[in-house]
Amino acid sequence: MENLADKKKAILESTLDLIKENGFHGTPMSMVAKHANVAAGTIYHYFDSKETLICQLFSYVKGRIMDALFEQDDESLDFRVRFFRVWRGLYEFYINNLNSLVFFEQFVNSPYNKKLPKPEHDTFKPLHDFFTLGIEQEYLRPVNPKILTVLAHGSILTAAKVRMAGKIELQEPELEQIIEILWDGMALKKK
Repeated sequence: MENLADKKKAILESTLDLIKENGFHGTPMSMVAKHANVAAGTIYHYFDSKETLICQLFSYVKGRIMDALFEQDDESLDFRVRFFRVWRGLYEFYINNLNSLVFFEQFVNSPYNKKLPKPEHDTFKPLHDFFTLGIEQEYLRPVNPKILTVLAHGSILTAAKVRMAGKIELQEPELEQIIEILWDGMALKKK
């Protein structure tokens, strides 16, 4: 018999797939139940409403993003090398998990985002902390780390969306150029 945690994960993953294809409003709970191969009552056992499901899905996706963010990180390496690895790790996550990319973009621009408790809004605190370290160690310009987070994450999302849309073929040299340009804009210029 399937474990309860497995059913909850199946519901979350099914919702993620369906939202990618149909958006929030085009994904009723009945469709989620059918796609996840569970009874509608099972969904309501875990989530008391569609809003709760979508907000918990955001937490689930955010956790996966955070795992991917620092999966390739190695604190013993030079900060610049770490920066390149963190950027690439998150880019690869979005390329390999397009449903998470589409969901994240929809969620942050939706009314659901406003319903999250304050701590949930600090989605990229680990990235802010990473940039704070870079500033403290004088690798990065002394600016608000949230600005650096917006610049880095925005470039990752845009690169992934461009690749997903097939508008520009991003091969290894182009990815290196993107990261290099971003680094050059953020790095502290040593005299």
